[in-house]
Order: sequence, then structure tokens, then C-alpha cells
Amino acid sequence: MLKVFADRGGTFTDIVAVTDNQSTINQLANHPQRFLIVPLPNQQWVIVYKLLSENPEQYQDAAIQGVRDILGISSNQPIPTEEIEVVKMGTTVATNALLERKGDRVLLVITKGFKDALRIGYQNRPDIFARHIVLPSMLYEQVIEVNERYDAKGNELIPVDVEAVKQDLQAVYDTGIRSCAVVLMHSYNYPQHEQQVAQIARDVGFSQISISHQVSPLMKLVSRGDTTVVDAYLTPILRRYVDAVASQLPGVKLMFMKSDGGLVDAQQFQGKDSILSGPAGGIVGAVQTSLRGGFNSIITFDMGGTSTDVAHFNGEYERQLENEIAGARMRVPVLAIHTIAAGGGSILSFDGSSYRVGPESAGSNPGPACYRRGGKLAMTDANVMLGKIHPQYFPSVFGKDGNLPLDKDVVTEKFIQLAEEIETATGNHRTPEQVAAGFISIAVESMANAIKKISLQRGYDVTNYALCCFGGAGAQVACLIADTLGMKKIFLHPYAGVLSAYGMGLADVRGIKEAGVEKVLDEESLGDLRGLMERLEGEGRGELETQRDAKVNAEEREEVVRKVNLKYEGTNSILGIDFNLDVGMMREKFEGEHKLRYGFVQVDKNLIVESVSVEVIQKMDTPEEALISRSRGLDEFPNPVETLEMFTKDKWYSAPVYRREDLQPGDVIQGAAIIVEKISTIVIEPNWEAELSERNHLQLSVIS
Repeated sequence: MLKVFADRGGTFTDIVAVTDNQSTINQLANHPQRFLIVPLPNQQWVIVYKLLSENPEQYQDAAIQGVRDILGISSNQPIPTEEIEVVKMGTTVATNALLERKGDRVLLVITKGFKDALRIGYQNRPDIFARHIVLPSMLYEQVIEVNERYDAKGNELIPVDVEAVKQDLQAVYDTGIRSCAVVLMHSYNYPQHEQQVAQIARDVGFSQISISHQVSPLMKLVSRGDTTVVDAYLTPILRRYVDAVASQLPGVKLMFMKSDGGLVDAQQFQGKDSILSGPAGGIVGAVQTSLRGGFNSIITFDMGGTSTDVAHFNGEYERQLENEIAGARMRVPVLAIHTIAAGGGSILSFDGSSYRVGPESAGSNPGPACYRRGGKLAMTDANVMLGKIHPQYFPSVFGKDGNLPLDKDVVTEKFIQLAEEIETATGNHRTPEQVAAGFISIAVESMANAIKKISLQRGYDVTNYALCCFGGAGAQVACLIADTLGMKKIFLHPYAGVLSAYGMGLADVRGIKEAGVEKVLDEESLGDLRGLMERLEGEGRGELETQRDAKVNAEEREEVVRKVNLKYEGTNSILGIDFNLDVGMMREKFEGEHKLRYGFVQVDKNLIVESVSVEVIQKMDTPEEALISRSRGLDEFPNPVETLEMFTKDKWYSAPVYRREDLQPGDVIQGAAIIVEKISTIVIEPNWEAELSERNHLQLSVIS
């Protein structure tokens, strides 16, 4: 049987598959340039495969095409689904729809008097000195006000006028809108009116109805409303994509990665949970492989084709509740990932006085200049120019027919032209390789600053962490990033180039249930909190029951994590702390975290429980990793396949090139050097060395 883990990125779609079918492996072995095949214990194999996310001349959906390529069937043949056990995916479909504002038309249904509440928002000023404030565009198209009201204690002040609501909804429905978001005052605790309005909307015929007490059952009308609107805006787009994938894989168990790092059944995948679907898989993959490699404190660094994602891990996944993504405010738990627009496809430009990297990306179509589709110079081209990427070690999948190697000549030509343009404009003479290195330096500084935001600026000493580097472009700049930050260890998994996809296979099924509280943390409230936790845990278990893997023993493979979100009375800075029946211990933990994050504590202030959450985790069977042993003598060392010229630190170095599969545990390579594999190229700078472990993990460290 075949298990498929896929991540559709902005440039490449990565696929990791596990199979026990010998005939599949025999068929793929005829295409060594396209597939990486790794044997596992118990007569299983891992198949690693990359293909362009957008290649309209060749296929419609990259993930489905990847499955077809692995099974060796053409685009007009039905997929033999009886050979597939499960497909686990991350997708950018909803993210792209939000970025491009191409979601479904949405109606907002809100309590009378609050028609403009979401437009007014919180009056935040991200740029405090800006004279012209540009408000984010609203995702909803029309608004209906419902004359209803509960007070904060649950007393019904004004009942719902059913006929008026039905008439208003029918009028909007007749304009062609089919998606609505229902957001009423105090419904996080008293949802009866929302339930009434939702039923009326169903009767009228709305196909997507997002209800705020289900989408985000927390206090704050604006953030709850924003989240509900996002869900109504994106879920129909997501549902159409999921249905299209499912139609190609009838009868196959299909799961998607949520933004919180957990898997969910395809039929329960919602818009609000999908924004960081792909990057979340990368974080899970980085954390789980790092733990296997012996690293407990890591900075994850995922450099793909379109963007770079960084995150902090020190024993547990970090999540944030308040988020703004692509101008849309959301209040759902998502992994704390900081993203910048710098990737292998980031376009390089000169504006007459300075170098610029991004934020525009060449994507996969046309892609960087070397992709042979007429693209502009991008980060990948700079590494080609510097001798850190060589066409002979990349698969020949470029050009309109998808069968040509990278084009180094056009890269050289374009950098020569750019160097002449810069000299004409500024009078400064720079060689083409110096120009390329300058662009790389700008990108490295930008990415290092992103890491500082999630580490140094939050009180963590980044020099004590390992840099877990992955993504197709990450290993080309890993040493430069670590040098900039003073980090001394880099961890590279053998599947680092496709780790976001591999993370789908390492993830667990997770259900997070939340509830607003807003009570002082004391002995009196402790009993109420405990009862609330038990109720949420029951709801979480019930949600996962329909997704349970029959092969997994629920009692042995289930975990429950209870959190309280605390803040000082009169403040709004919330920190999540593990729930404990000892109030003093919770306060001590909160104050320790507050001191680390903000530099002070207020011992005379009450702590307020803003909300609570219960996470029910169903452990999944995950792929094993084969150990490798040393077959050569300790004094024997692999010969490089060749020696190439590499430009770094403002001069050319002779860099030996090693194939990763030729290395064995105990081998140490000192830079400057290049290690090539079928899914990425690893650049070792002159002041770094690399050593391979028995798990086939590469650990890079600074040469002392």
C-alpha cells in the first residue's frame, strides 16, 4: 500500500511517499534523475519527488500529478485507489485566495447597531507616523443587521424577529451570494440567537454558513467576527479544491494539515484552519526530525521558492491566538510562524541607487531566469552565478516541455548586463559575481532579522540553539544565516528539501477546543475551570472519534494538553500556561514567562483567566528512519566527484563536490565544499565543517 504526504508550495510541490510495493519501486528505479528512493526496515521504501506547482502545459494539479507519476500512470488513466492507503496534504489554495482576494462573496449578519464594527476594528496604527491610513479591504460584500440582543449575563433583551431576518436574507440570496457569516453579541456564551439565524439561512438556501460561536467561541466581537468572515470567505474555495482532489481519489482516506500543526479529515477542513497549512507541516517536520536527532532547542528555517518561514521551538509547539495574515485579522490558534517574502524565486532588481530582493516572486511560472521560461533574475539565479548551484546536479525538468536542465548561460548574461547598469548609474565597478553576492547578503540580513524577531526580541539566546534548516533553497544560505546570528550548529535532515511534505507524515491528528472565561484566577474559580476543561476535553474527543485510526490503540496513543491563557488585570498581554490545580504554581509559571518576555512582573496584580483551551492529540503511525553504518575504515574518506569554483566571502574558492549518498557516519567535510543530493544542494562555507550521523543527519558546526 502507498502512503502519500504532499505539500503544495508557491514554486514547487513536494511529495514524500512510503510504499511496500516492490513493483512500484522497480518502475521508479528506471527514472533515477526524478525520484529519490530510500530503503526502510520491514521491506518498505521512501520515495521523494519534486515537481513544479504550476505547469499548465503538463497538468492541472501538481499533487495529483505527483501521485500519478509515482504510480506510473498517464493523465487520462484512472488512479488505482485500491493501492493507496492515505493521502496527507498541506495546501496554499486558501492562502492564495486570501492574498489575491479571490474568495467567495460573503454576507455579514451582525447585531443591529454594529454594522461597521469590523470596519472600525481596533483603530490600530501599524505605521504611527503615516499621514494617510490605508484600511484593509473588507472580505464581506453586504451586511444585514439583526434586531436582537443578549446582555453579558445571558438575559434575552430582544428576541430575533424571524420574519424580518428571513426577508433580508432572501433579498441578499437573490443577488447571488451563497456564503454568510453570522456574528451576534455575546454569542460565544449564549449562542441561541446565532443558531436561530443560521437555521433561517439554511432554509433560505445559503450553502456556506459560518457561525461565530463555532468558529471562534471567544470574547471580543471584532476578532470573533473577523475570524468568522474569513472562514465564510475561504471555506467554499477550500471545499471545491478538496472535492476536486477527493474525486480523483475515491475511497482513499484524505487528510489535510491545519494551521495549528494537526491533521484533520478532509471533510472537516475549514477555511479558518487552512491559512498556514503548508508551513505548519514544515514546523512539524523540523521539530520531529530534530528531536530524533537529539536537538531539543531549535530555530526552524524554511526557505522555499516564494518565501522564508522561521519559528522557535524549545520543548513545545508555540502557537499564537491573535493573528493578522494578508490583512485579515483572525483569532484562532496557529503555529507561531514568522514569514518574509524572501525565497529562491524572489526577484532581484536595481532601482537606480540600491539593490532590492523581492517581495515579488517569480514563482514556478515563469520562475527564475534559469528555469528557461523567460523569467527575471531571482535569488536562485544569484546562487547559480556564484557557483553554489550547478545545473548538472539538478533534475532536467525545466523549459516548456519540462525536460531541460537549468540555463546557466542566460544567468551569466543577465548579471553581466546588470553589473554594467549599476556601474553606469552609480560609477561603482562591481563584477557580476560581486553583484550576485550583494543580493545574497541583503536577503541573508533580512532572513536573519526575521529570526531575531522570534528569538532575541523575545528573550531567547539564539546562540544556544541549533538552526534546523530545510526547504529547497535553505541549505544554500544556512551557514551565512548562522554566521550572521552567531549560531554554531546547523541540522540538515536527509529529506530537508521536502521536509514540509515529510512533516505531514510525522504529524498527529489534533483537535483544539476553546472557551472564553474572563475571571480572576483564584481557588474559587479553580473548580469552574476544571469543569470547563472536562467539557472541552469531551468535545475534543468526540470530534476526533470520527477520524480515529483503527490500527491505533486509543488508550496508548492519545494525549491531552490543557492550557489557560492568563493576563494581568487591566492589561491585554496574554500568555498561555499549562493548567494546574495549584494556583500558586500557575502564577509562578506565568510570572517567569512574563519576566522573560517583557522584563518585569507585577506581584500585586490579580491574574485574569482570559480563556482556556484543551488539545486532544491522537498519535499517528509515522514513517521509520533507517540507520546507516560505516563500511569503510576510519582513515578512508570518499573522493569528491569533481572540484568546482565557488564565489563566497568576496573571492573564488575551489570547492570539492560530494554526493550525500557517498558519505558515511563519521565522515567530516571542511568547507569550502558542496554536498549534492537529489532534492537540494548544501553549501558549506569556508569556516564550517559537516559530519554525518548514523541516522543520515548532517550536522554542521563552526570550525574552532
